[in-house]
Amino acid sequence: MSTDVMNDPHDSVHKHEHEHGHDDHGHNDSGPTTVFGFWLYLMTDCILFASVFATYAVLMTATAGSVSAKDIFELDYVLVETFALLFSSITYGFAMIAGQKGSKGGVINWLIVTFIFGAIFIGMEINEFHHLIVEGYGPSTSAFLSAFFALVGMHGLHVTAGLIWMIIMILQVSKQGLTPQVNTRLTCLSLFWHFLDIVWICVFTVVYLLGTL
Repeated sequence: MSTDVMNDPHDSVHKHEHEHGHDDHGHNDSGPTTVFGFWLYLMTDCILFASVFATYAVLMTATAGSVSAKDIFELDYVLVETFALLFSSITYGFAMIAGQKGSKGGVINWLIVTFIFGAIFIGMEINEFHHLIVEGYGPSTSAFLSAFFALVGMHGLHVTAGLIWMIIMILQVSKQGLTPQVNTRLTCLSLFWHFLDIVWICVFTVVYLLGTL
């Protein structure tokens, strides 16, 4: 009897801690706190992009006697690239709407379409970089081209990270369904993807549009 009395409180506390820990693990990345934390991350990313934009603004005329933006940028090509990313942002919105309706298949299908548009964007960007380097206009040619490759390349790396994240989410939705944790991750990816869309509009305007005027 005395042994039971002594052990019960310990077992009860241990059981409570185990259950509490399990509950925390199950909800460690769902809810508004996680989304708020991701907003904070995006703010730091804003500062990063702003710094690189400022660097480009200073160096955009430092061509070292080589080509300028007007000489190498093809606006029609970049417009197609831009529309691919804009459409991907729209299709991701459809994926979120499907998620709100509880349509697992709809989320997966729209994420796949979004991935395809994003992959087209990255493919065109890589092709542009390859073409410039082959022509002899690599990042070491001038300060202008160094700043260009840094800014556009950094955005491209972010998009690539988003595409990898998207593949992971497609797998998670197919295996786990639309759980609260999965929905939170989809929301964070949505914020990230739309953020990259806004940044690209700034890149297109500052680098390509103003550069070719």
